[in-house]
Amino acid sequence: MSLLTWIAAGALVAWVWLLLGQGFFWRTDIRLPWAPSGGAGEEPGGPGDWPSVAIVVPARDEAAVLPASLPSLLAQDYPGPAEVFLIDDGSSDGTGKLARELADTHGGLPLTVASPGEPEPGWTGKLWAVRHGIALAKSSHESTHQADFLLLTDADIAHEPDSLRELVRAARAHGLDLVSQMARLRVTTGWERLIVPAFVYFFAQLYPFRWVNRRRGRWAAAAGGCVLLRREAAERAGVPEAIRQAVIDDVALARAVKRSGGATWLGLADRVDSVRPYPGLGELWRMVARSAYAQLRHSPLLLMATVAGLAVVYLVPPVALCAGALTGRPAPLAAGAAAWALMTATYVPMLRYYRQTLWLAPLLPLTAFLYLLMTIDSAVRHWRGRGAAWKGRTYARPSTAPGE
Repeated sequence: MSLLTWIAAGALVAWVWLLLGQGFFWRTDIRLPWAPSGGAGEEPGGPGDWPSVAIVVPARDEAAVLPASLPSLLAQDYPGPAEVFLIDDGSSDGTGKLARELADTHGGLPLTVASPGEPEPGWTGKLWAVRHGIALAKSSHESTHQADFLLLTDADIAHEPDSLRELVRAARAHGLDLVSQMARLRVTTGWERLIVPAFVYFFAQLYPFRWVNRRRGRWAAAAGGCVLLRREAAERAGVPEAIRQAVIDDVALARAVKRSGGATWLGLADRVDSVRPYPGLGELWRMVARSAYAQLRHSPLLLMATVAGLAVVYLVPPVALCAGALTGRPAPLAAGAAAWALMTATYVPMLRYYRQTLWLAPLLPLTAFLYLLMTIDSAVRHWRGRGAAWKGRTYARPSTAPGE
């Protein structure tokens, strides 16, 4: 057999493994709510039985999205005590002022707006803001005692009125220390349709939710846009201090909680949505490239392995099919077609979840090629000393990487 046939056969074997052996990552059925099983925890009863929650929202230059997100937090239909802490992380667009105006207009849960100042050395801006929000929650005069739970949610995330109630219900009923939902990202423009569903698909492939949710498993991950965390678990894990340098803070948080003996859960959201637009390829490119090389632990070897793996698994099948068709060789054509068919089939559930046309499924190799280029660009940015850049801040590789 030719070299191309061998490589195409390898790609086919890889896709059979991904279909059956990678935690069924392609399925989209892990969501809230779900019924308690085995009495792992307790179901809240009347209003007096619901735990108190401090909602911490780190925000930097978020005036464009706050009108669509913050009112949804203030309007939470939660039976227990809850308070919102929006931490204005050095915004230059009036984020803090707008947040106060929205609270005055919409009412609802109490809102505290504060600024922590510039991060101390060794802290990322978001985690510095989260640290300040947690400290404010502890000392809040609105609460008679420290909050039982922390809801860490990004400023671009809109929650349906029952979102907090369902998160707490799941944590209590299943005895969980961390409950996280992957917010449904905005998919409106052509580039968003091509790139965004694949972003979640690749994340689930890297961190299969079923494996993440095993209590004794080594897999750990969370989605930073929506994380409900027990205060006691946060203190036991030493967060956010223990992960203060982490660029991929959500995964680092889940690892810290799991290492300290906590139980975690991650799933897709139905009623938690990101309202942040990514209208062009440039915005999406920066979103992926800012953390891709950090995900590879800034390792050139991992980078080369990732690029080679993406090429074999995603690019070889259509190349083998086309080459086999043009040269009349049935072996690479058949192997390439079978691998491409399996790839396409695994992507269909994610496209359905995002309510997108299934004609995008065969285009996954093109999307994977773009992600391959984004990953290489992320490494080049790091090598040029620009590190992980986001909203005017650049984070170089830390000397030590807590939580990673």
